[in-house]
Amino acid sequence: MRYSYEYKRKCVELFRQGIIPDVPEGISRDRFLKYLNKWMRLENANGPGALKHNNQHKIWEPDDKLVLVSKVIAGQSISSVAIDAGINEGMLYQWVRKYKIYGYNGLINQKKGRKPMNPKIKKVGTRKPPKPDESEYEELIRLRAENEYMKAEIEVIKKEIALREQKEAARLKAKKQRSSKNSEKMDSN
Repeated sequence: MRYSYEYKRKCVELFRQGIIPDVPEGISRDRFLKYLNKWMRLENANGPGALKHNNQHKIWEPDDKLVLVSKVIAGQSISSVAIDAGINEGMLYQWVRKYKIYGYNGLINQKKGRKPMNPKIKKVGTRKPPKPDESEYEELIRLRAENEYMKAEIEVIKKEIALREQKEAARLKAKKQRSSKNSEKMDSN
């Protein structure tokens, strides 16, 4: 459930006066008191503006993240550091986890979204590639001819290998037949 800024301020003021506000429907009393305690700590640490919903997400620099992570590693609780900084505990937990796994590099902001299917292909739009100049065109023709020559060479080598294998197979077959004839002569004696 998302509470409005005015509702949070009203609840905090009532709680400071010693009055426990009415618990909204669909939430337990204990859970609501935890929220209330968190709102009070947030307001004490960062002022009443900390209770407002931020529509804009702040982009944290790796050095700023490192300061908060080092506080947690030094022994402070994640919730107290998060409240002091005015951020979500889950976000700080992720920073600590990434720092423990990847070190400082884990705190560097990464690109978001799905990776491209083929990263080598970049969207160019409607722009056509420039035409090669004369020397590049000649080089292209030379390389294509060289490529065709190499393909033909490879085919010749493959055929030679296949012929050698056929000859070897025929030689082994003949040798096997000779040895079987010799063994038949020895058996008949």
